[in-house]
Amino acid sequence: MTLLIVAACLLLLILLIAVAKFHPFLSFIIVSLLAGWWLGIPVDQLTSSVKTGVGSMLGDLVIIVCAGAMLGKLVAETGAAQKIANTLLSVFGEKHLQWTMMVTGFVVGIPLFYNVGFVLLVPLAFSIIYSTGKPAVYIALPMLAALSVTHGFLPPHPSPLALTAQLKAETGKVLLYGIIVAIPAILIAGPLFSQTLKKLKTPALQLFKPKLLAENELPGAFNSFFTALLPALLLMVLSAVLYLPGSDTETKKWLSFLADPVIVLLISLLYATVSLGILQKHTLKKIMDYYGDAVKDISVILLIIAGAGALKQVLTDSGVSKDIGNYLQGLSVHPLILGWMIAALVRVCVGSATVAGLTAAGIIAPLVAQLSFNPHLMVLSIGAGSLMFSHVNDSGFWMFKEYFNLSVKDTLRTWSVMETIVSVMGLLGVLALNLVV
Repeated sequence: MTLLIVAACLLLLILLIAVAKFHPFLSFIIVSLLAGWWLGIPVDQLTSSVKTGVGSMLGDLVIIVCAGAMLGKLVAETGAAQKIANTLLSVFGEKHLQWTMMVTGFVVGIPLFYNVGFVLLVPLAFSIIYSTGKPAVYIALPMLAALSVTHGFLPPHPSPLALTAQLKAETGKVLLYGIIVAIPAILIAGPLFSQTLKKLKTPALQLFKPKLLAENELPGAFNSFFTALLPALLLMVLSAVLYLPGSDTETKKWLSFLADPVIVLLISLLYATVSLGILQKHTLKKIMDYYGDAVKDISVILLIIAGAGALKQVLTDSGVSKDIGNYLQGLSVHPLILGWMIAALVRVCVGSATVAGLTAAGIIAPLVAQLSFNPHLMVLSIGAGSLMFSHVNDSGFWMFKEYFNLSVKDTLRTWSVMETIVSVMGLLGVLALNLVV
């Protein structure tokens, strides 16, 4: 009965948005309240659950998304995006751009939280898209596939790191095996799958459209690349220093503070204000106008993300994930496949990869201990399952849709299919690795 209710709620959400043309935020709130009521959350606690979901989602993302949009807007308006695009095109050529974006997404994605990496790298992708005239999804999808894989498979991302601890695996082995499994998943879900999307042409978000300037008006290549990638560089360096032995407690507290994505983005934005703004003869008032326009342009995206958070919280509070796990636990299938199935079904129903992964790990952990099964492969199997078929109840789905100006239908056939390929290829890679380790 629980699964039928969840399915009915998701169908209603799709109908409201795609058929009735309700605003997605309003649709999320309506469906969240109905879902909570049907799933047994007391009516006097329903609005609290919705508000908690909205608050927690925005609390995690609002500063990151706004600061990232401001940085991307400044990079576009000052000509830095044009300089980056020109440089990449001259070095790699249009023929290899997809591979360039894929490698960039993978390298940058290892130390970054998914949403941070998305917000930071999408403007870079747009600078290439506008310079070449190539379809937006075709160019960007390999980069986002790489980001998705690092988020689901590789420590130090929160979900695989938590799974590693919960299943008593070794972080180093999980990272090593994860990279082995990640490579074919990225190649197939990224460059190969995107070949089918060459004809999908949609107007990319105007927020990051580079302002075309004469060559002598552009900032230098080093300044452009360094400023645009400074958040990723800071996060990688600070995260590495944080784990070096010998630092005292007070030093680690400050490093932890500085390594927080919010602080990193604020530092990077202030640096960009000087390096790309003031030093390039832009007035402070003009720079602040850019920032104001950036926030206006992404306000709708923030609302939709908040709505997705409300539905996720209601489904979590109702205990749906536990019901799904208990149902699947009785099936007689290979433990690696079982772990993947539990995570995948929770992901499809609840929308959160982290909730899906942790729920599956809690259910499967006793089985792993009982059978003395390889915990490192189980971490990766559950991680792969937690990425399965992102759709309308996932904030990542809506970020992709709104940034790339896609319909719900086109988002399902691009983003959702890409995530499904990553998930299935991840499972196949784990099963193959299980034969040799």
